[in-house]
Amino acid sequence: MARTTIQNIGIITSGGDAGGLNAVIRGAAQMALAQGIKPFVIPNGYAGLYNLVDTDKLVLLDESRIGHVHSSLAGSEAGHSRVKISKIPDENRYRRIVDGLKKFNIGGLVISGGDDTGSVVVDLSNHNIPCVHAPKTMDLDLQTYSVGADSAINRISTFVEELKTTGMSHNRIMIVEVFGRYAGHTAFRGGLGADADCILIPEVPVDFDVVYEHMKRTYIERVRESDVRAGTYSIVVAEGITDVKGEHITDESVGKDSFGHVKLAGAGKYVRKQLDDRMKADPEIKAFMKEMGMFVPGVYEIPEAREVLPGHLVRCGDTSAFDVNFGKEAGAAAVFLLMEGITGVTVASVIRGEINYIPTEDAIVQRHVDVEMLSLYEELGVCFGRQPVTYTPKFRHEHRKSIRYL
Repeated sequence: MARTTIQNIGIITSGGDAGGLNAVIRGAAQMALAQGIKPFVIPNGYAGLYNLVDTDKLVLLDESRIGHVHSSLAGSEAGHSRVKISKIPDENRYRRIVDGLKKFNIGGLVISGGDDTGSVVVDLSNHNIPCVHAPKTMDLDLQTYSVGADSAINRISTFVEELKTTGMSHNRIMIVEVFGRYAGHTAFRGGLGADADCILIPEVPVDFDVVYEHMKRTYIERVRESDVRAGTYSIVVAEGITDVKGEHITDESVGKDSFGHVKLAGAGKYVRKQLDDRMKADPEIKAFMKEMGMFVPGVYEIPEAREVLPGHLVRCGDTSAFDVNFGKEAGAAAVFLLMEGITGVTVASVIRGEINYIPTEDAIVQRHVDVEMLSLYEELGVCFGRQPVTYTPKFRHEHRKSIRYL
């Protein structure tokens, strides 16, 4: 490969924090140094990029400083902000960014973030600002794998599994609401990892009568079969679920974020109320409570349902080894793409040493859960808030050379 004319690069992380971002930073910085390029952190996401021209000094990620960036920790050493450049009310915003990059002789940007961050990558590229996108979002809804998703799914799975202990202790129905916006990947995969009984995702409008009947049957059976009359039922709810009319269930009073998205909230609470209302109106529940010796008039007449919001706990803490691997590869690959003058693209993967990339405008098109997968898990007893569909297997013989390995 011919030597690059780039002397310095800037590294930016933007949007929501997640596992694997520090791995992206390390991968990009270490590869840049190996290629004779100085890597600098542009702090605080796109806010930092906009204010770069007024910044006195940037942190150089030399070998010593890189040692303080730990890949196994979630979050980002570079810091974040939710800023959409095109919405800044400054007609000179792009000139300001260009001047800031010239001030520090930065010839290209490695930017890690999700769909909103990627939309700004497209915008910057259209204004001739060279940048490469290292995909990051715990929502797993980009058109390629994104760093942070595996870490979030593992944390969701752990929380849901651990909450079964309090569920069993109190015979509770545990409802866990998780991030994901309008795609249900984190709820789907995290719930499956924890053997959740019911998983509600935006891709399937929820029929709460179906959910209730599945919960009632499963819960009652567990308590009756227990020698200590203990049982629980677990539900994982994506924040962006819809009702049978296809309308999103959220509290509109929460407002919108800086990108104009409605802040989703209240899905778990809504699910709990739907179940409570049905249990209160169901005479079989009262009879069951009496049969099990749990019924106390006016005090304990129906099983208790509780919603839990792990919120930002699924973003923080440790990063999975998979995300560390992918993050380092994506960061390193982004440097090589900048060196080749290939910009406005998203790193898709590094397979067998080959760097695969796609236009960022294509990468950020939202990808949803494949509903054809649901029937397989419905055969395994999982409820998705709809009438179960019989799984019909299809078969395809894969030639070994066509199968990709990490």
